[in-house]
Amino acid sequence: MKKIFGAKKNKDPPPTIQDATDRITKRGDTVDEKIKKLDAELARYKEQIKKTRPGPAQEAVKARAMRVLKQRRMYEGQRDMLYNQTYNLDQVAFASEGLKDAQQTMTAMKAANKELKGMMKTVKLEDIDSMQDEMMDLMDVSNEIQETLGRSYNVPDDIDEEELMGELDALEADMDFESESVPSYLQPDQESELNLPAAPTGHAAAPPHQQQEDELGLPTVPQASIRT
Repeated sequence: MKKIFGAKKNKDPPPTIQDATDRITKRGDTVDEKIKKLDAELARYKEQIKKTRPGPAQEAVKARAMRVLKQRRMYEGQRDMLYNQTYNLDQVAFASEGLKDAQQTMTAMKAANKELKGMMKTVKLEDIDSMQDEMMDLMDVSNEIQETLGRSYNVPDDIDEEELMGELDALEADMDFESESVPSYLQPDQESELNLPAAPTGHAAAPPHQQQEDELGLPTVPQASIRT
């Protein structure tokens, strides 16, 4: 059957925008090369016209230059047309890329929206409020524990602060009274303590009530002081 009717040929995929752009750009480069060659040829004819005297020879050179100039303008028209086609393809490619970016953005947003909905199902406001209340109760219990551990022992709970202030004022008054009742001569003098006389050296004289007296009531001379 295939030999009679022939097999169905597979169609080639349509060219992409990038393929068409590359093809047109290549054609434009070929046209530019031709224009450069024509420019070089026109420059050569221009020099010949300057060197040739007016006459048939100069007219022949001008005719060749006119022919090359017409070809150059034709190629310039083709190049401009190719540039316009490339510009249009660039605009289409830009719009196509923008649509692809928008499509990817929408797909990502849909996936994120679905994920957020799944997460919101596991998180409830009632659970959050209950957790907050439980945290506040735990903080209150913690404060009570800290206050209990910091409680002082053997301190009566019914102490009156005004009574304590009265006792403190009385204690200060007693301290002031004691400092005023001490005579000035009994208070230590720093200058006298610093300027005390030096202690005597050698045998110290006995106090008067400890000295011995003779029969006439005169003090006796110590035996150690009589020279032999």
